[in-house]
Amino acid sequence: MKSADPEEWRSQFRIGLHAAGVEVPLAAQMTEDAMDEARAAELHPAALFGPARTYAEQLARASRVAVAEPLNRQSGGVVLRLSSVGKTYGRRRVLGDVDLEVRAGQVVAVVGANGAGKSTLLEICAGLQNASEGKVERVPHVGWVPQSGGTYDLLSAQEHFELFGGASRIGRGRSRATGERLAARLGWRPRAQQPVSELSGGTKQKLNLILGELSRPELLLLDEPYQGFDRGSYADFWGEVRRWRESGTAVVVVTHLLHEPDEVDHVLELLPHGGPE
Repeated sequence: MKSADPEEWRSQFRIGLHAAGVEVPLAAQMTEDAMDEARAAELHPAALFGPARTYAEQLARASRVAVAEPLNRQSGGVVLRLSSVGKTYGRRRVLGDVDLEVRAGQVVAVVGANGAGKSTLLEICAGLQNASEGKVERVPHVGWVPQSGGTYDLLSAQEHFELFGGASRIGRGRSRATGERLAARLGWRPRAQQPVSELSGGTKQKLNLILGELSRPELLLLDEPYQGFDRGSYADFWGEVRRWRESGTAVVVVTHLLHEPDEVDHVLELLPHGGPE
């Protein structure tokens, strides 16, 4: 029998999670996820998930808290390790049982159909999302290149170099010089004082790539980084991948279609889940 008040269901669900041993921060997140899912479906949560206490017990049993632990780069050269990583939103499972180990200097391609959870997985690797289950271990120095966004329309490329370099405690002059050098390797010479709002989509992606690489991270996470590139820029990108590999930087790149299989050491294919657990 369902409560007429969704807030009562919410309260009972959270109490049930606590009783099942789920820690307070995760219980709060799981509760909000469930309520968001019910609102999106325009249903009472009990109609979607069943009795609050029962669903809390089921979800607590199914979920193992993801722990993001630092890795010792010297122990076998591993820079990223995923163990049985999964992600759910309410009852919708978008990732399940992903295992991956990436070593220094390796290039890993993540492929799969739309909805397979590629971007979600990369955001979990970057620490932008928490996994619902499994364990995430990574080195602390990570570079992140999103599909889009990540830049500020009113700032110039040079101002981005200084801003992102400063966040990594790199001086302004060195940041600007490094950014200009990396831009040249991608076939781009940024114009002084030109705001990002005037750049093409492909050039903005070049800027994102440079910002991800600027501080020479141990691990680079790239979410479809070459959208909008022409053929020459695409070739320049894979030239950069070879340089990263030779320098010992590990690369995980999400792509819809892998056109350069010889450039990667491992391919991780994700299959769509898309339904309840």
